[in-house]
Amino acid sequence: MALHIALDAMGGDRGPGELVSGAVLAARESDLEISLIGDQALLGTILASHGPPSSRIHLVHASQVVGMDESPFDAIRRKKDSTIMKAFALHKEGRVDAVVSAGNSGATLAAAIKLLGRLEHVSRPGIAGIFPTLKGPVVMMDVGANVDCRSEHLFQFGVMASAFSQVLFGHDRPRVGLLSIGEEGGKGNVLVKKSHELFQQSSLNYIGNVEGRDTFQGDVDVMVCDGFVGNVCLKLSEGLAEAVMGMLKEEIVKSFKAKLGYLLARDAFASFKKRVDYAEYGGAPLLGIRGNGIVCHGRSNAVAIKNAIRVASEMARNKVNDRILELLSLHRLLGQQDDTNAPVAGVTP
Repeated sequence: MALHIALDAMGGDRGPGELVSGAVLAARESDLEISLIGDQALLGTILASHGPPSSRIHLVHASQVVGMDESPFDAIRRKKDSTIMKAFALHKEGRVDAVVSAGNSGATLAAAIKLLGRLEHVSRPGIAGIFPTLKGPVVMMDVGANVDCRSEHLFQFGVMASAFSQVLFGHDRPRVGLLSIGEEGGKGNVLVKKSHELFQQSSLNYIGNVEGRDTFQGDVDVMVCDGFVGNVCLKLSEGLAEAVMGMLKEEIVKSFKAKLGYLLARDAFASFKKRVDYAEYGGAPLLGIRGNGIVCHGRSNAVAIKNAIRVASEMARNKVNDRILELLSLHRLLGQQDDTNAPVAGVTP
């Protein structure tokens, strides 16, 4: 039986046209069932513009949308018929296997926790970012959901990201590093030092502290940090990739030799651009919820949405949560403090 993915088709900065295009691409390249959640009349018109609709793309009406600038907690309380609430309600009912959204990331996580709940032994679900490196992708967690953390939260992030890395990228024993200002165990703030001790006590393949400059070397498979640091890293990396491409374009047009060199190496430039393009990774997985969810960049294009749908299906097909629960059970004494009523998504309700 084919997996079924729900897409919040009204969220994001580019509008529903781009999101529907991504769903159409995903349907053409897979056997997935996809439900588009949003204004049914509008989505039907957009879908019709792509030609005869696939029988595997379905429309589910939702009358409300959570804006990017809205408080996540206020939005999920007031907008019961929002696209993101409707999507996770379908997941809770077992009618879909995963949810993808390019809308308000805080509301997406808050809706997931409210309707699906947390996995056992998980205090703080989080968002795992995927970064390209010289040797393969690295999973960084958390990249924005929890800006204020305790050491046990960071440890749980490491466990969950390790499970994701094992299942999605095939690493038997993912190398885990704790993001800090120095490689020595005594470096970092109180949070990092306490987290370092927890990781040392575990059976994870913990290699110690790593510095920001190590992110793209590929010498670790998982990097752990709180959501404040992780989100800064995420946005800085995105900005750097765009700036590098812009600088290269500026230099290329300055001389005939540079233009000639570009023509000779344009395939390499195209490969580099694809390698650092966030769209190739689709989105960031929500880890620690009783289900499967992907948070996409607000500026996601059709290719990014298509890939996010693919990653969501891989999470469901490969039962990432089962592996997370196995690892958490092995290490539950290290992350046993419970604060399931604590705020999420970096905001205070």
